[in-house]
Amino acid sequence: MFVATLLKRWIGLSLLLGAAGCNLQKDIDVDLPAVPSQLVTECYLRPGEIPRLTVSETTPYLSTAQPTLLTDVTVTLTLPNGQQQKLQFRPGLDRLTQKIYTHIGQRALVARPGDTFTLDVQDSKGRHVTGTATMPALVPLDTVEWKFNDKTGEQRKAYVLTKFRDPAATADFYRLQIHKDSISVDSERDFTLDDRLTNGTQMTLGTSYRFSANDTLLITLYHLDEPYYRFLQSVDDARNANGNPFAQPAAIRSTVQGGVGVFTVLSSDRRTIIVK
Repeated sequence: MFVATLLKRWIGLSLLLGAAGCNLQKDIDVDLPAVPSQLVTECYLRPGEIPRLTVSETTPYLSTAQPTLLTDVTVTLTLPNGQQQKLQFRPGLDRLTQKIYTHIGQRALVARPGDTFTLDVQDSKGRHVTGTATMPALVPLDTVEWKFNDKTGEQRKAYVLTKFRDPAATADFYRLQIHKDSISVDSERDFTLDDRLTNGTQMTLGTSYRFSANDTLLITLYHLDEPYYRFLQSVDDARNANGNPFAQPAAIRSTVQGGVGVFTVLSSDRRTIIVK
């Protein structure tokens, strides 16, 4: 009798929990606040090249991404000597990077380490983005070398080592990219680092055994300003957090004011090698 009573109670409790479990899922409509769209700018100045800029606008997080061509934007670049250069709305394709731009300057840029440039972007809706960027000093690559493993056939691979000397008097930030055949494709390796622990010393960066004989590699060392370095770090953090329920939300740390995006002057040294 006692066992039968316990059995009945267990069956009743199980049915109750099962019924309750069927109601644990419930669809909830969440009203997302309406956030005004912002201008998004992307401008990388390179010495000796005509300035180019891409401008677009933000869209709601859950909306379908559809590129919008903004035709009412005026762009002004102020040079270190105070002269202003208007960037014309003339969309095109950068043949070197294979990236689309919307505005382009009229003449090649003259930039030296320490030169400061100012960017001003406005549209007919009253949106206004500004930015300031100073060209870092050139930090050259000292050595690029590689070594093969002891394997044969398709398993015979080489690693690549790059070395450069970090200036001792300043806080410095770097990005090293290794591309195969062309910089218009995704990089094989992409490092960002600072000199907090290696200030004033020779810095060495290496890869795993991943390159084959006769691979053509383009190795580029960028000496970055701190705002652009923080921007790159925040982009990586946001990419890693997106879709991860256990990660902290990460915001993009733009280098411009009044909108979203990046404005910087690139200072770089590049080597092209054939792995043999």
